[in-house]
Amino acid sequence: MKAVILAAGEGLRLRPFTYTCPKHLIPVGGKPILEHLLTALRDAGLREALIIVHHKADMIKDHFGDGSKLGMEIEYAIQPKILGTADAARIAEGYIKDDFLMVYGDLLITSDVAKKVLGVYQKTRPSATMSVVSVEHPENYGVVSIEGDQVLDIVEKPSPDAASNRPVNAGIYIFSKEIFRAIDRTGKSQRGEREITDSIHLLIDKRRSVTVVEIPPDQWLDIGRPWDLLEANIRVLNRMEPWIKGLVEDGVHLIGFVSVHEGARIRSGAYIEGPVYIDEGSDVGPNCHIRPCTTLGKNVRIGNACEIKNSIVMDGTHIAHLSYIGDSVIGKNCNLGAGTITANLRLDSKTIKMSVKGETLDSGKRKLGAFIGDCVKTGIGAQVMPGIQIGSECCVGPNVIVDQDIQPNTSLVSKQSLVKR
Repeated sequence: MKAVILAAGEGLRLRPFTYTCPKHLIPVGGKPILEHLLTALRDAGLREALIIVHHKADMIKDHFGDGSKLGMEIEYAIQPKILGTADAARIAEGYIKDDFLMVYGDLLITSDVAKKVLGVYQKTRPSATMSVVSVEHPENYGVVSIEGDQVLDIVEKPSPDAASNRPVNAGIYIFSKEIFRAIDRTGKSQRGEREITDSIHLLIDKRRSVTVVEIPPDQWLDIGRPWDLLEANIRVLNRMEPWIKGLVEDGVHLIGFVSVHEGARIRSGAYIEGPVYIDEGSDVGPNCHIRPCTTLGKNVRIGNACEIKNSIVMDGTHIAHLSYIGDSVIGKNCNLGAGTITANLRLDSKTIKMSVKGETLDSGKRKLGAFIGDCVKTGIGAQVMPGIQIGSECCVGPNVIVDQDIQPNTSLVSKQSLVKR
């Protein structure tokens, strides 16, 4: 069976990182989101994949190539315009000979989830197999009505009362080729796109069997908002096997599961509490505190007396001495000046809100730091307030307090008044 992965979207909700990178290549636990997904599908027995691409398609193709490095055969198809999930699925028709698994490319799942969906499909081989999962706020998803093992209805983003205690669409399907005829009859939704859930409705209306599979919430994550990157990173690190291949100097304390790649260097006095992942070429310390659930990418430099906690620091970024990075995601090739601080807690201890795709959303997190895009520079003593986003290629001057989101290619400096006596 071939896997079809939908990876065409621009990922507006994951800005500032998608200004410069497709969301499917954003790293968590040292690897891109899509690589984790492909690995899970491969370990479930799927060796062939078709990836539907659009936004920054060449970056995805260049990263995965023909799939041989992952032990897979990968093909690509372009979705010329983003016209919905059904439109993307229809592009796969020319590449499909039989039933196929389709999955959204921004999901983090385990191989056990894929095996469970395949196992239910193989028992009855229905027209469609659809996965569902229980989430905390089902009103934000497509809510699924079920009778026995059959899907009766799918309602997109209903009222909280209507959605209460009901499972939602988990975005993993197995379809027979009959789905393509349903897609041909699928009209546009209210947002002007052709949705695969509307195509499934048409199968249900024709009394075709649409079998449901319920999957464990702790083995599934929809990475759709900036703070989901941190949750994904936590899950990946907690499943990772530790190893030490780099240089760990005398006087370093490693607590718990810590992975240090070949070519990395941990200087004396560093105190590292796992799970922590430190990629090749990175240089940490001396006298740093790297706290749990932190990923440092390739060639990252963490200077003297820094503290990094529950964060992702991407490739090539330098964080100078006496800095604090907490509950944050820092993009590639940034240079954060000495004493840069990311605040991660409001004075009133309320949950932190962020602007996502023009809408203010409550993250539900009491502790949440900064989300800083690629190639950002900060001067000494710069401070970033909780939940703030800084776009790529920005410069933040010395001693500036950033308390609002900054668009890409912006310089932010402060003026001071001097009194001479």
